[in-house]
Amino acid sequence: MQNLIPKVELQLAALPVPVSLKLPGGRRLGSGDTAVTLSFSEWTSLARLAAGQIGAVGEDYVEGRLEIEGSMRDLMAAAAGLLPGNPVNSDTHWWAHMMHRAKSLAAHTRERDAAQIQFHYDVSDDFYALWLDPRQVYSCAYYREAGMTLAQAQEAKLDHVCRKLLLQPGERFLDIGAGWGGLLLWAAEHYGVDATGITLSKNQHAHVSRLIEEKGLAGRVRMELRDYRELDESQPYDKVSSVGMFEHVGRANMAAYFGKIGRLLRPGGLVMNHGITAGGPDNNQLGGGMGDFIEKYIFPGGELLHVSHVLKDMALAGIEMVDTENLRPHYARTLWAWSDALEAQLAEAHEVLLRTAGERAEKILRAYRLYLSGCAMSFERGWISLHQILATKPDGRVDSGTLRGAQSLYPFNRTYMYR
Repeated sequence: MQNLIPKVELQLAALPVPVSLKLPGGRRLGSGDTAVTLSFSEWTSLARLAAGQIGAVGEDYVEGRLEIEGSMRDLMAAAAGLLPGNPVNSDTHWWAHMMHRAKSLAAHTRERDAAQIQFHYDVSDDFYALWLDPRQVYSCAYYREAGMTLAQAQEAKLDHVCRKLLLQPGERFLDIGAGWGGLLLWAAEHYGVDATGITLSKNQHAHVSRLIEEKGLAGRVRMELRDYRELDESQPYDKVSSVGMFEHVGRANMAAYFGKIGRLLRPGGLVMNHGITAGGPDNNQLGGGMGDFIEKYIFPGGELLHVSHVLKDMALAGIEMVDTENLRPHYARTLWAWSDALEAQLAEAHEVLLRTAGERAEKILRAYRLYLSGCAMSFERGWISLHQILATKPDGRVDSGTLRGAQSLYPFNRTYMYR
């Protein structure tokens, strides 16, 4: 393994932030006055670093084979410099696509989807509450004004979605993957809709059900522990939202997912699909082992599609895209806000996780430190993206709507969104 050292020294010299390494046996590479220090207990970890396998290096940290000193922001700047190329690039051979599809079909049965959602979202409500905003909105915020706090930007996002959907009092509104209820409750309290939310997370279901009772909204707001595939189609909804959920659907199920939404939406109604999209047209996860790290420790079964593929599947389901907005840098800022909040409370986070996860606490905390900061870096650099796609189900009547040919509630201008 000693022949790795000259290569690693060249890599360190080229990094945008000063990094030092403590090798097995005690030798140190780099100066003592550095922003980041990596301490290795095994030579195999150093080999992974030299090869640019950032995801595998992250796994070594989670599993305790590597220790990290320094801020997550400096660490991610160094990680970006260590990658051998653009992590958006991936194997695009026909057999790779076939294998991805087979894996996607197997990973997204109803039973496996429920288990995968609970693996992530049921870690601990108290843990998430440490670094999310007070409404516990776990999706990209909307920094409409430069000086907004995270809490203000999350409320701006909730209202942005409601405005885009033209929510009106008394309308039937469905929120697929309602999380801890931020959008569901905002729509009910500020726009007067009759709101239904669904989730596969038992913790989220209990949390939102309690809030509904506390706020006296039981008559027109409900939260169901239900798979989207089980929803009743006999009474279509006026408006539908899906925020931060379709990343869990799987490429192989995307056509069926949008087909289901089309059947749940009344003719002329509006749907908002807000979610993470791939940075390249042919990759479904990041290279450099980063996608594998997220699959193992954070989001098992998660798959990303490029926005072009999303739009194609929507169109095939008879849903017409009328407005698409890219919020990629907003998600970078959101994730850094979450990361900074977690970093400021590491001791408290560890105590919370000890109560709920026991001996897994340290691994979970280490994984989330890398996940939040790594995703922030990835959004900043354009390796992954975030799109809000507003769409309609045309009613087939050229004389409906405010503009002839609209065939929906959408006015075919953006003025109403910002009025």
